[in-house]
Amino acid sequence: DTVPPQVVPGADPSARQLCFAWGPAEVLVCETLFGRAGGFRSPCLSALRAHPDSGVRAAAARALTGSVAGTGDGAPSSSRVFVVRRDQDIYIQTLRKLFNESHGIFMGLQRSEEELAGKSRKAQLVQVSKNYRSVIRACMEDMHQAAVSTRDPALQGQYSTQVSILSAMELIWNLCEILFVEAATAGPLLLRLLDWVRLHVCDVDSMVREVLSSECPSKHKLFWNVVDVFVLQGRMDEARHLLSKEASANPTSMNMYKILDDLMKKMPVPSLGNTQTLTELELKWQHWHEECQRYLQDGTFASNPHMESICKILLGDEDAILEKKELMTTWYHFLVTRLLYSHPTVKPMELRFYAQSSMDLFLGGESSPEPLDMILMAAFEFEMHQVIKECSIVLSNWWFVAHLTDLLDHCKLLQSHNLYFGSNMREFLLLEYASGLFSHHSLWQLGVDYFDHCPEYGRVYLELHIERIPLSTEQKALKVLRICEQRQMHEQVRSVCKIMAMKALRNNRLGSALSWSIRAKDAAFATLISDRFLKDYCERGCFSDLDLIDNLGPSMLLSDRLTFLGKYREFHRLYGEKRFPEAARLLLTLMTAHIAPCSFWMTLLTDALPLLEQKEVIFSAEQTYELMRCLEDLTAGNPDKQKFQDDDVETTKVEMLRLALARNLARVIVKEGTVEGS
Repeated sequence: DTVPPQVVPGADPSARQLCFAWGPAEVLVCETLFGRAGGFRSPCLSALRAHPDSGVRAAAARALTGSVAGTGDGAPSSSRVFVVRRDQDIYIQTLRKLFNESHGIFMGLQRSEEELAGKSRKAQLVQVSKNYRSVIRACMEDMHQAAVSTRDPALQGQYSTQVSILSAMELIWNLCEILFVEAATAGPLLLRLLDWVRLHVCDVDSMVREVLSSECPSKHKLFWNVVDVFVLQGRMDEARHLLSKEASANPTSMNMYKILDDLMKKMPVPSLGNTQTLTELELKWQHWHEECQRYLQDGTFASNPHMESICKILLGDEDAILEKKELMTTWYHFLVTRLLYSHPTVKPMELRFYAQSSMDLFLGGESSPEPLDMILMAAFEFEMHQVIKECSIVLSNWWFVAHLTDLLDHCKLLQSHNLYFGSNMREFLLLEYASGLFSHHSLWQLGVDYFDHCPEYGRVYLELHIERIPLSTEQKALKVLRICEQRQMHEQVRSVCKIMAMKALRNNRLGSALSWSIRAKDAAFATLISDRFLKDYCERGCFSDLDLIDNLGPSMLLSDRLTFLGKYREFHRLYGEKRFPEAARLLLTLMTAHIAPCSFWMTLLTDALPLLEQKEVIFSAEQTYELMRCLEDLTAGNPDKQKFQDDDVETTKVEMLRLALARNLARVIVKEGTVEGS
């Protein structure tokens, strides 16, 4: 199917412009130049000839030598050809783990759909979500190691970019896990958000390590920054431990330290075990809050600005928290800190209001929200469809949205959302992701399983994509064939077999070609290959691939010519085993049944000569007459009769056959007369 390249509409025909051609998974773009005669100057092909993907090379050839090729004049163009892929990430070697391992998690989720219900089902879905996140984190660590170990600045930049993307993916996924999959309620929700911030806001970790590894942490210039970080993240035990070092080094601040330590120790926090109600927690928190307020108003910490600042943070003072903006680095860290010290019993549906105001306060009009901010905001607003939409636009591949949407669909959160063209969102995204996998030389095998779990359009997509897989080796063809046979894709099975049969025939591997044509149940092609076998036999005097021909079995009934080939080989086998009467009957049957090609009759009659010359009479009178009739039909009915008669070799064969048949007939008559006379 030759697809001519297309020129970008509206371009100046006398100047350079872009020419492009569509492929299964990529677009070829080349810069072109049209001469005065309107001819197309082809760009340099050297890069394309070396391209590892044969599909790309073929598409390039179509693009550059298609129907617009002309006879432009002038100097050769120095244009280049670019391959624009739909999903470049699947070609990144370090992301192979992400695709391979997540495939196993995906398949496990599909199989376990009906196994559990209620709380057990929710716990199972949360575990699946954590498994996906662990794969993302493992890939991120591998990518980070690759960035550290490489000396190529360009590669280092690519790896660092991928680390940032994977980090953002895990951040978004973790938040969706808390809000949608686990659906944490008031109380536990805050604890989950604290864990989320601690896990993902790790810009301060190096600072913490630097202070803690120093000889005297309390004297370090960043000591109070580290204490503030621990307080902002709700890590009270670690903050108290550091403050104890300050108290030991400065006995004068011991009293203030004890009061602050007591406040931090007594701070009420939600529990995961539901050991207290929200009302009890709110009452305890109110009393604790009043106590903090009292100490602050009494000026207890007035002599130590650092401790006074911490007390203000404990009271949820927004100005005091915003003063630590550089330590929090992100508005969502500010949000969680604000909730911890002002609204610890926040309900899920209240998050949207606090999230929006926190982002406005944190950014303060100095900068506009980035795409990641908008995705997180959509999650806090419980707009999961918006989360998926924004991620589809921003992220560099379909992996994230496809697997997240599938998980949310299993949580029964997307059941009411169908797309206008029929397929639901889950299936649409899985189809896109699997289609990208099919453009890769080995990951296409994963794509098969994703198509299998798209009930509406998956089969159609699989049929279309599997036909485009380049069958570069017989092993790959067998894999494709097995997949098609398992799914009763009969048309695709025939297509694969025909392609492989044609390849084998072009390489003169007749046995393999015949085997593939039989598997395809292609009678016409089997006839063609059988003719090639017979032609080779006539030229060489022996058969190739005897094992295959000897074991055709019922497959020989696929076509008359194949049947003849199998039976003719059986004749040779009987003759070799000296079972002459059976061989004679079979030979005569092959001629009288008219399944032998006319061009082969002389060979069959010549094969009868040794049987006619045997000491023992093999052919009966009736059989001999049949052979005579066949010989006369051959000589009389040949359209090239004159040429046949002028050929000395053929004339000699005919005379020898006539003589042998006459002698055999005489011997048979004598023998049969003797038998009757006795």
